[in-house]
Amino acid sequence: MPETTGTGSAVLASFIGYLLLVVGIGVYSSRFSSAGIGAFFVGGRSMNRFVVALSAVVSGRSAWLLLGVTGMAYTRGVSAVWAVTGYIVAELFLFVFYAQRLRRFSERYDCITVPDFLAARFEDRSGALRLLSVLIILIFMVAYVAAQFVAGGKAFGAAFDLGATEGVLITAAIVLAYTVLGGFLAVSLTDTIQGIFMIVALVLLPTLAIASAGGLGPIVDELRQLDPTLIDPSAIGLGAFIGFLGIGLGSPGNPHILVRYMSIADPAQLRYSAVVGTLWNVVMAWGAIFIGLAGRVYFPTAELLPSGDVENLYPTLAQQHLHPVLFGLVIASIFAAIMSTADSQLLVAASSVVRDLYEKVLRRGRELDQRRLVLYSRLVIVVLVGLALALGLWASELVFWLVLFAWAGLGAALGPTTVLALFWRRTTRAGVAAGMITGTLVTLVWKSAPALSGLVYELIPAFGLSLAVTVLVSYWSRRPAATDQMFDAMQENRR
Repeated sequence: MPETTGTGSAVLASFIGYLLLVVGIGVYSSRFSSAGIGAFFVGGRSMNRFVVALSAVVSGRSAWLLLGVTGMAYTRGVSAVWAVTGYIVAELFLFVFYAQRLRRFSERYDCITVPDFLAARFEDRSGALRLLSVLIILIFMVAYVAAQFVAGGKAFGAAFDLGATEGVLITAAIVLAYTVLGGFLAVSLTDTIQGIFMIVALVLLPTLAIASAGGLGPIVDELRQLDPTLIDPSAIGLGAFIGFLGIGLGSPGNPHILVRYMSIADPAQLRYSAVVGTLWNVVMAWGAIFIGLAGRVYFPTAELLPSGDVENLYPTLAQQHLHPVLFGLVIASIFAAIMSTADSQLLVAASSVVRDLYEKVLRRGRELDQRRLVLYSRLVIVVLVGLALALGLWASELVFWLVLFAWAGLGAALGPTTVLALFWRRTTRAGVAAGMITGTLVTLVWKSAPALSGLVYELIPAFGLSLAVTVLVSYWSRRPAATDQMFDAMQENRR
């Protein structure tokens, strides 16, 4: 990796420029985001359609795309495409059908969080459904953020010869700075900038690597000689195929994606966001896969990569083919992927505490000062960063065990329930509560049992059972009295 002088100085300067940009956005956004928690957590429902498109897709990817998918394509070849197909199709569906209904309902009933939406949709006067959803979000989100910090620490260590602890602390400090200052506006704008960094790196690197090898034809020929299955998209078992496609089932249950839909200024513009977001998803996914395929030609065995780890392919291939300044941007793109997920998850977790627990349960019915709520939100983010840091520094193995099913846990608990809440009038509060509990427990049990986890990705059975339980219990319980009016709110843009 780079030295600290010469080439390394150019890499470092490029990376520092990126960091100054994202922190500057936080400072710029701070005045707007201090107006109230509606501005702090959903940008006052005034976000631009392009910003919503990029921030929605980028916040859902994390370092898994840049490091995990490239490593998967290196190992499995073209069949890794099925790992990205599921979420691309699912998020297209969400943009086109789901998002407009959620955005219109959330404005009509003043919802700024997913627990807000569930409480309003099912007339949850007791607060039980709100508290259940907050508990599920906090359990998975803190572990998710901790894992992002740990990933950032490893990337810092690899790029700049720092210890893992120092890297974790620096990553956390950067995310904390602009998230606390600028809230949702800063997070969305930085996600947009980070999305541009990611797509430039994911297009530029494979293009140069493939060109240096003589073109796509020679790459394919080399892969065929190494292992013919590397160029066969069907070279995958049925369980893995279902599990890969099933990754997309997590998208409708991850609040840091859903809150983007609530934030757009005009719900009619979500179709534009669908086109832009889907194109962005496709280009980023194919870029990651082509990096894996080209990397397999340059490094035929994993032993040729640092530490023998295929997830080191992306920065290693970049260092070999890019100018130091551009390599600094590649390192920045890794952090962009990490931070675009961590910042969004911090906001979701903080909004659950301040909006759903403090304002709507502990202080229900009282007039609260909006600027004071923003202050409390910033303090909660600091506390959450501290908890995530503690988990990341002293329980890293537990963190990574948790993050493997965090996407699945949120997807199974909140995915089927929110879809049914938006599209099926017969859905009830009791059904949603039973579905959320079922999705969470099945995810935990399935992941913990080796005999089960080896069969298929835990999200698949957990999502299916959560859906079934929600439907069955809803048939046995009473739907909210105002359901028809609520569905009217989803279908009409009431401004």
